[in-house]
Order: sequence, then C-alpha cells, then structure tokens
Amino acid sequence: MAPTTAQWLADALLALHVGVVLFVVGLLPLVLAGGALGWRWVRHRGLRATHLGLMLFIAAQAWLGQLCPLTVWEQQLRRMAGQGSYTQSFIEHWLSRLLYWEAPWWVFVAAYTAFAALVALAWWWVRPRR
Repeated sequence: MAPTTAQWLADALLALHVGVVLFVVGLLPLVLAGGALGWRWVRHRGLRATHLGLMLFIAAQAWLGQLCPLTVWEQQLRRMAGQGSYTQSFIEHWLSRLLYWEAPWWVFVAAYTAFAALVALAWWWVRPRR
C-alpha cells in the first residue's frame, strides 16, 4: 500500500473512531432527555442494543488490558505510511487531541465500567420498545 493511501486510511479510521466515541458518549444524555420528553426514537431497540453492546465491548477491552481495534488498525496504517510521532496531518492532530488522553490505565477501566453501567441502567430508566 502506498504511504499516502495508508495515511489517508489512517485519518479516515481516526474520524470513524471519533464518530463511534461521539455516538457512545452522546447517545446516553439524549436517551435520558428523550425519555423524559417523550421522544420515540430513543426507545428504538436496535439503536439501544447497539449502544449497550458497544459500551460493554469497550469496558471488557479495558478490563482485559487491550486497546480498541480501531486504535490498533490506525497505528498500523500510520506505520505503513512511515509517519513518525511528530509528523501529523491536520485531521490526525486535532482528532487525536480530542480522542486520546494521558492517564493511568485504571482511570480508563473505571470510567468505561462506570459509563457501561450507566448505559445499562438507562435500558431500565428509558425502556426500549419491543
């Protein structure tokens, strides 16, 4: 694969990763608000099952000490593109700052577990339609 193609794919994967994060984090407050305001779409069973499944997968990965597959694939593509640690595209620079944080691993395990518990509790607070 050409280095420019690998870089483009890595940037696209990073954008997808940010989209997944926004979905997982942003849907919970929308579900809670929508439950209180009577929004029917927040009770969509497939949407809610996808949300809960993603969050449980993320929390399980953290407990197992594994990186997200999207992170691993992006890193592989960046290596294929010959990118060093300081040569970044615009997209990589800004989305990476939004997505990746420096903290001890246990902070992420605790945060992902707590958030997964909140998503699971939202299943009962705002019940999906059958």
